[in-house]
Amino acid sequence: MKAVIPVAGIGSRLRPHTHTQPKSLVPVAGNTILGHIIDRLSAAGVNEFVFIIGYLGEKIENYVRRQYPELRATFVVQEPREGIAHALWLAREQFRYDKEGILILLGDTIVDIDLPAMMAMPGNVLAIKEVKTPSLFGLVETGAGGRVTKVVEKPRIPKSNYAMVGLYKIANPDWLASALERIVEQDQRTHGEFQLTDALMLMIQDGAEMTTASVDNWFDCGRKESLLEANARLLNRPEFLKRREFPEFPDTIIIPPVSIGKDCQISGSIIGPNVAIGDRTIVKNTILTDSIIGSYSELRSAVMHDCIVGSDALFRGTRHSLNIGDNTEIDYS
Repeated sequence: MKAVIPVAGIGSRLRPHTHTQPKSLVPVAGNTILGHIIDRLSAAGVNEFVFIIGYLGEKIENYVRRQYPELRATFVVQEPREGIAHALWLAREQFRYDKEGILILLGDTIVDIDLPAMMAMPGNVLAIKEVKTPSLFGLVETGAGGRVTKVVEKPRIPKSNYAMVGLYKIANPDWLASALERIVEQDQRTHGEFQLTDALMLMIQDGAEMTTASVDNWFDCGRKESLLEANARLLNRPEFLKRREFPEFPDTIIIPPVSIGKDCQISGSIIGPNVAIGDRTIVKNTILTDSIIGSYSELRSAVMHDCIVGSDALFRGTRHSLNIGDNTEIDYS
């Protein structure tokens, strides 16, 4: 089965990191967001990929070709960027005749689901999860037998609290391609963009049957908070907890789960839990928890938590030698 991955967005909610990196290449749990996506799809048997690139797209293409040279990958450029449906419309000739169907997975989304089981489900399948603020998402309404009766993008008055999480199995790619052509030709926009939700709704109105599959966890990695949550959840998986062995860092305590890259220099520090550090980073006299630190960075004399630090960054805190007498109060806040 072929996977189609839109990765053209700017990622404005992750600035300043996305000033120099595409959102999908931001590090998380010892990999990039896109790396986690590719690894999961490959493990499920997906052997061909279509990447729809735009903002800093050459970095994504270089990353895929360097890290996954064995991948059968095609790259389609989306310019201008006018929504997910517009991206898929540009790439429609790359998938419309795939008889095995396709998977669409948004490039900033990491989901926990049995992918082979979802791929084996008959017909079109939308991955969903119950949410507390449904008006912020594309929603699914279902009827008898769990059949999808309606999908709607960010409604003002939600009639469902089941959100589409950005993973779709399309059994009839040509049907989807035709629906995409209709909404683009008719300039049918929702919230100013061409929405995949509208194309799916056209398919439903024309008789396409769709069902749903629930995901265990869903991380929309487009925000700092959800990226740090994804980092912690991924690091707490058994494969990280079991296989992580680190060199002896002098005067340093490692509190699992932690991911530390190659050739790092760490001393006099407490690292963890839920910390991912990139390659060749220097950490001295620092307490670091619940954070993501890029490669080739340097942290000295710091106490840091819930932080995202990019690559080639430098942070030096302050150290004090104090001789404090009775009845003294010092407040650095």
